[in-house]
Amino acid sequence: MSDKLSDIGLIGLAVMGQNLVLNLESKGFQVSVFNRTTATMEEFVAQRCGGKQIQGYADIADFVASLARPRRVFLMVKAGSAVDHMIAAVAPHLEAGDILLDGGNSLFTDTIRRCQEAGARDLLYIGTGVSGGEEGALKGPAVMPGGHAAAWDAVGPLRQRISAHVEDEPCCAYIGPDGAGHYVKMIHNGIEYGDMQLICEAYWLMSQGLGLRAAELHEVFTEWNAGELDSYLIEITRDIFGKVDPATGQPLVELILDTAGQKGTGKWTSQNALDLGVPAPTIAEAVFARCISAIKAERVAASAVLPGPSGVIEGDRAAFVEMIRKSLYASKICSYAQGFQLMREAGREYGWELNFGEIAKLWRGGCIIRARFLHRITEAYQRDPQLANLLLDPFFKQVVGDAQAAWREVVATATRLGVPIPAFSSALSYYDSYRSARLPANLLQAQRDYFGAHTYERIDQPGVFHTEWLA
Repeated sequence: MSDKLSDIGLIGLAVMGQNLVLNLESKGFQVSVFNRTTATMEEFVAQRCGGKQIQGYADIADFVASLARPRRVFLMVKAGSAVDHMIAAVAPHLEAGDILLDGGNSLFTDTIRRCQEAGARDLLYIGTGVSGGEEGALKGPAVMPGGHAAAWDAVGPLRQRISAHVEDEPCCAYIGPDGAGHYVKMIHNGIEYGDMQLICEAYWLMSQGLGLRAAELHEVFTEWNAGELDSYLIEITRDIFGKVDPATGQPLVELILDTAGQKGTGKWTSQNALDLGVPAPTIAEAVFARCISAIKAERVAASAVLPGPSGVIEGDRAAFVEMIRKSLYASKICSYAQGFQLMREAGREYGWELNFGEIAKLWRGGCIIRARFLHRITEAYQRDPQLANLLLDPFFKQVVGDAQAAWREVVATATRLGVPIPAFSSALSYYDSYRSARLPANLLQAQRDYFGAHTYERIDQPGVFHTEWLA
């Protein structure tokens, strides 16, 4: 180990933290590491850091003293109170101008608060969304930093070097002040929830409605990944259907219990949509789908007593698979449209000037929702930076228009067969609602005025009105 001071320090050596350290070191940076449990740090240094520019410290003061100024301290600890506790532990050893970077899945409102608190101590703060899982952390993730702009010159080149690159462009750019980076990461995760649920519904309809087995589904997803649905999630779904359990000889996916977990970011996205009054039904339905999957015992009991239709899809199986593919693509576009509408409104609410085309570019590599069609989103915002909704862009308008007949047939068929596809259905309803010049909210307003004197507006004259409905 050189006697020179380290370029950056990282706190939190779970798998993501360890892989980011190795990524940083592989790009030429000297790294100091600290972990609350010293044994974890010692094991990491001993087993994975031989001959590398990585030094472990058991004392937080020694760890900070090992860093070059301005000190850059990268926190990779569990979101929530653990971040605050670690900031409280490290901040007294820092000096004015030093930089704290939070790379966990922190709630953006916490990041807004922490930026203010750090600023009051003359420290700089960067809340960084990092996506790509364990592999991305090691080989290059998508990185979404937001916070004090003054810190960007000191951390930007470092973050861009360790990020994924597409066409020689880093999947990392400054998003905006305070919580903007973590907000964009939250939206990324909400869209990820939608993508995953839509893929699961496509699988379930092919499995339950068409009787396709795992080997056939492997072929379907292999073909889909060669076309416009090409993406990381389609790719791994292909691989999943090709995996056989060595003990039983059965497809492994069929042996996995159908109860889904979640870490909360999809829920945060849905809650924020409600707070901002932005419709994001497909993302919300993806969260609810995980919730209903979790009540397995109730579902098993209900399946024995609640009646419903059953049956299979008749006719050309290949033709219906193609209809499902079109429906999946159209639904995916609606899910992304909801996410970008949320970001647009958040920019207004929180004072951020978000570059939506640039954000789409950041997601092209390294992250979980990386996909071929993301460059189409960048192009859409290049054509019209003030685009109100992706559905209004000529390219996406054409794609969804071409898919409409198949999309409606797929949703109708699933409903007739009793196969639940809440994300597909909500995406189609979102599309139909958005394209409707008039909705039944006039009756809703009348109801609100009837029972609560909430008043209403009229279409034929200006003003605000109230009616005594029983007079």
